[in-house]
Amino acid sequence: MPTYRGHKNWNHWNVSLWINNDQSLYELAKSCVYHAGTKDRAARDMLDALHEVGLTHTKDGAPYSFSTIREAINKIES
Repeated sequence: MPTYRGHKNWNHWNVSLWINNDQSLYELAKSCVYHAGTKDRAARDMLDALHEVGLTHTKDGAPYSFSTIREAINKIES
């Protein structure tokens, strides 16, 4: 049940905020969704891509994880 601004918790909300409002993160998310075929695969691909360039947390300190990214890309159309 959502408990923080419509999300599971602060981490999920913060990652969603960054992915859906930062142009480069949003473009990466859209690309992953388009190429992956499933949202689960897209979330894993995006997490891998972020880690490859050394991004493990948002600028606010929320960790990027499979579940936070998966929730954030839930409404992105493929």
